[in-house]
Amino acid sequence: MLRQKISSSVSSLLLSLALMAITPWAVAATDAGAEKTEAEAPLTKRPGQELQLFIENDILAGTDRYYTNGFKLGFGVPLKTLQGLFEGPATSVLDLLSGVEGQHHFGLFFGQNIYTPRDISVREAQPNDRPWAAWLYLGGVAQRRQEDRLDTVEIDIGMVGPAALGEQVQSQWHSLVGVRQPQGWDNQLPNEPAFLVSYVHKRRFGNATFDVVPHIGATLGTVMTLARAGGTLRIGHNMEGFGPDTIEPGGSMLQNTRREGERGARTDSEWYGFIGADVRYVAHNVFLDGTLFRDSPGVDSHDTVRDLRLGLSLRHKELRISYTRIWRSEEFSTAAGGGGSQVFDSLNLGLEF
Repeated sequence: MLRQKISSSVSSLLLSLALMAITPWAVAATDAGAEKTEAEAPLTKRPGQELQLFIENDILAGTDRYYTNGFKLGFGVPLKTLQGLFEGPATSVLDLLSGVEGQHHFGLFFGQNIYTPRDISVREAQPNDRPWAAWLYLGGVAQRRQEDRLDTVEIDIGMVGPAALGEQVQSQWHSLVGVRQPQGWDNQLPNEPAFLVSYVHKRRFGNATFDVVPHIGATLGTVMTLARAGGTLRIGHNMEGFGPDTIEPGGSMLQNTRREGERGARTDSEWYGFIGADVRYVAHNVFLDGTLFRDSPGVDSHDTVRDLRLGLSLRHKELRISYTRIWRSEEFSTAAGGGGSQVFDSLNLGLEF
């Protein structure tokens, strides 16, 4: 009973802080570089505020398994104490890793990820399949841009286990859309506080119609520990920034603030198609390996995981929509065999002003 009360209190606190902070619904941006001089072309004044919503699900792929749902919502930072909790550590990591001057931006967000076995209709434990798991978190992202270089640090803190409300969210969603109810949430990972720190470095090579954006990065924490590398190729019209993002740590939420360093007036419209890849060496994944400090279900996770991405991004004035289809390689195996690959989709809706 006490454990349930503590779990409920932690979940309520996370959601309350997120709802309190969403009121201004704009990601704050602070310009810390590139002063205008007479010899330079003038920089157009742009506030660079935004609201960003990411939704990921496998429904369009015709499945309901593994990484089955996620959302991430970016918002403003009216709570100075909450802002300081993330901004100080995030910018310190940026200073340590990037080593360059440039425009600095900061934003807050909250989100949730849900993971299930292949068959959600089984009530009993399934030791030969992926564990039931959920992750509810608050996070902060800090970015530093210098011309065609972007450095991003993300810090997330939250809860894994029943306190992450995975059962409630999935059950309500399934009731709403009229599909079968998940039956095995009693076998999910136990409650455990969790955190991660991610760093991603991107470079952009190209112009407004064609570019290549390679990236490298790393994540350290009780949620995930991994190293990654990859890139994105884009073809389009009036392209800005460094390409699309997904919910994954280090993806950032700051599409709009990236354009503040670009000279000249912003166009009313932008579009591009893209293809990308990401390869990760994974040392720890709590959603596969199980919790660190308590006994829990787990499977044999694979060291190397590959993603292939294909999608389209459209922006008209302040409104942006991006769609990404992700093909993910097999992540685990059990005594009964491999888990198989997965396909899911990522939708990003942004209001940039």
